[in-house]
Amino acid sequence: MADNAIGSLMAVRDAGIMSEEGDRLLRSGLKLQHMRMILALDEHGQISAAAHVLNISQPAASRMIAEMEDILAVPLCERLPRGVRLTPYGNALARRARAVLLEMREVDREISDLKSGKGGSVFLGAVTAPAIELAVPAIRKIRALYPRIEINVQIETSNILARELLASRHDFIISRIPDDLNPRLFESRVIGIEKACLMVRRGHPLAGAATVRLEQMTEYEWVFQPSGSLLRRTIESIFMAHNVALPDRVLNTSSVLLTLVMIAQSDAIAPIALEVAKFIRSDEGLSGAIEILPVPFEINVQPYSMIRTRNRALSASAQLLYDYILREIR
Repeated sequence: MADNAIGSLMAVRDAGIMSEEGDRLLRSGLKLQHMRMILALDEHGQISAAAHVLNISQPAASRMIAEMEDILAVPLCERLPRGVRLTPYGNALARRARAVLLEMREVDREISDLKSGKGGSVFLGAVTAPAIELAVPAIRKIRALYPRIEINVQIETSNILARELLASRHDFIISRIPDDLNPRLFESRVIGIEKACLMVRRGHPLAGAATVRLEQMTEYEWVFQPSGSLLRRTIESIFMAHNVALPDRVLNTSSVLLTLVMIAQSDAIAPIALEVAKFIRSDEGLSGAIEILPVPFEINVQPYSMIRTRNRALSASAQLLYDYILREIR
């Protein structure tokens, strides 16, 4: 049983979906039974109780503890008149062992689900453009092969997505690392540059012009992403680079739906990711109900990346989506 578990753990490590903690414990020479022993000692505080939990004799349990201490070259527990107490080394090992055993259980469940067709769960966060251009095609292909995988997608700004990732609410995100967060917390891979455009309703007073200057746009209301968001800062920098006053009539919202409603029902102007605009103007979208303003400049937002939390392994189903999105890039 233990040998089978170790084999499974080694396979998980070789597949690249084990955390660094688990890999370090394996390389130290510890076994799954050792990890179960330290957790049993932590929970029960007695060698006899730990031996009972592991279904071994008390002398065998004592030998196992001595073996663990020999491997790590540190004392893991101290004997008390009634039971044992973990040392700081023992507490550290128990914490890591608990994470590894939980990881093993989750990996085993997800791989079993994938094999049986039940699927697993994936939590993806993305800014709008790569969600449409990369995530949606990848999701459609995965659905054809694994129809029962549960995929959850949140579309938000980079500031929110990065914090959601750190809080373990996402497996990975397609976004940017905000300036106020330590980039060492993440593993990132640049995969593209987001382009944006300015959108108005069909029949807008500026829509029929060959080229629209910035000065002509300041008299209209604008729909912006919240203050400090990357797309908004990009547009504001374009105004300032051309020495044109920033619009003073602004509605702030992170909702793409509300943005589209506002520009469809008024003369407002809104910067939107180019991929979104192309979809809206296609036959699958609103079929021309929205127009792209012809402007004499490009709106290039900072490159976006595939971002993961450093030292946190992806689940089997999350790794599957991650790999399929990379295929879309290629």
